[in-house]
Amino acid sequence: MSKKSWLAHYPGNVAKDLEIPGKSLPEMLRETTDRYPGNHALSFFGRKLTYRELLGAATAFAAALQNSGVRKGDRVAIMLPNCPQYVIAYYGILSAGGIVTQINPMLVEREMDHILNDSGAETIIVFDALYPKLKNVQGNTKVKTVVAVSLQPSGQSFGSDFTFESFMASASSPFTPVKIEPEHDVAILQYTGGTTGRSKGAMLTHRNIFANVVQSYEFFKDEMKIGQEKFLTVIPLFHVFGMTSCMNLSIFTASQSIMLPRFDLEEVLNTIKQEQPSIFPGVPTMYVAITNHPNAEQYGIDSIKTCNSGSAPMPVELLKEFEGKTGSKILEGYGLSEASPTTHCNPHFAERKPGSVGIGLPSTDYKIVDLGDGVTEVSEGGLGEVIIKGPQVMKGYWNMPEETAMTLRDGWLYTGDIGRMDEDGYLYIVDRKKDMIIASGYNIYPRDVEEVLYEHPSVQEAVVIGVPDPYRGETVKAVIVLKAGKEATEEEIILYCKENMAAYRVPAIVEFRSELPKTAVGKILRRALRGEVKSQ
Repeated sequence: MSKKSWLAHYPGNVAKDLEIPGKSLPEMLRETTDRYPGNHALSFFGRKLTYRELLGAATAFAAALQNSGVRKGDRVAIMLPNCPQYVIAYYGILSAGGIVTQINPMLVEREMDHILNDSGAETIIVFDALYPKLKNVQGNTKVKTVVAVSLQPSGQSFGSDFTFESFMASASSPFTPVKIEPEHDVAILQYTGGTTGRSKGAMLTHRNIFANVVQSYEFFKDEMKIGQEKFLTVIPLFHVFGMTSCMNLSIFTASQSIMLPRFDLEEVLNTIKQEQPSIFPGVPTMYVAITNHPNAEQYGIDSIKTCNSGSAPMPVELLKEFEGKTGSKILEGYGLSEASPTTHCNPHFAERKPGSVGIGLPSTDYKIVDLGDGVTEVSEGGLGEVIIKGPQVMKGYWNMPEETAMTLRDGWLYTGDIGRMDEDGYLYIVDRKKDMIIASGYNIYPRDVEEVLYEHPSVQEAVVIGVPDPYRGETVKAVIVLKAGKEATEEEIILYCKENMAAYRVPAIVEFRSELPKTAVGKILRRALRGEVKSQ
């Protein structure tokens, strides 16, 4: 597949290859502030911060970190929901030359312990509700400085540890600027979900992340007006998708980030009604919830021009239903932590192909290679592993040279995803290599089955896994959540599948649940369901 095949879709005003300026992320914030100091940067339940105020707070936080002993290259952990303190701490850490170590607030103590020890973080900014959990593991880690964040006055005492406000006020000397080398200096340790084993820290440099912001803007620039957009930021910022596509892209474009700490449907709809955001990065489960709300149209959802969907496959039937109900346009994309994260998206400037994750962002190369040798490029339409090359690809895994060597080969990032490419260079992600089900010698990709299940009028959510079978080796199990007020039986679902797919793909087992396990970002946790099977 020639690179020209997908670049041919680019209009003349969108650069196919980019010169990425050698800027750090703090420089990006400073430049936006210089140009738009009075623009609102953040909005949080009615409280707004201008870019001037955000930069001032981040600089004060950086001074406090330096006063506490943080030096260039030190890892500083953030374990917070979306809130202004997250953005202040993030840019404060980077300004001080530190490396932001992002921790999902939903992790259990064992998982927290692993990330804190693996990163060697000695400072953590933590949500006050999680403070007791942190104290339970602190003794096993190198953490010395704890800064607790309260989203509302709590009156809680943190002993010798700091509140966010007291820490900000603790600096006895002004901030000392730190020289940052964007191409070499790590900005973020982004820990992967650990779906294939122990969670790994992807080392993302300042250049990696800034490049991905520039790539994203270039791709969407006809849809974005500098200084005028409002991003609905409900995707968690500790997730790489939220970090880049919400926080950093909104800062690069001098936009306002409307922050919500979690996805609560009524809260999201009321926020849309009151704030009128224009850009809504989300995941399929969020669009499912909005689509199935009986009065979604009454909340001014049509203020949103673009919904860029990521993190999980977007069922085609859901895309059509959401757009038909709301009038918004969903552009499905693709990425991974190791690529800062975005590598592909359906273009607004060319044909959008439902079921595809689109074409490569500027300065991104990709190809499909043989699953066996990992080198031979497969023919058009053939299945293989997706590999990627571009300025957004990580430096490597933190303290894991063997894993780095397996994932980064000859300049290419081996994604572990199975995909195919059509004659126009559009990429289709079929599944993760590890999610493939092999039943009686047939390769079954869960997404193929799930796409059919989502077309059933009673199905709201569906996920497919392989379960042990004494005869077939594995067989297909579907776990389904029905729409409110709808009914279906196992027999009906199986019969429906028999009518709409090859016999070897038809689920042998159908289980109905009231909800599916999900990550904090709303991604269905297939591995949790597989884990249930193994423990039985």
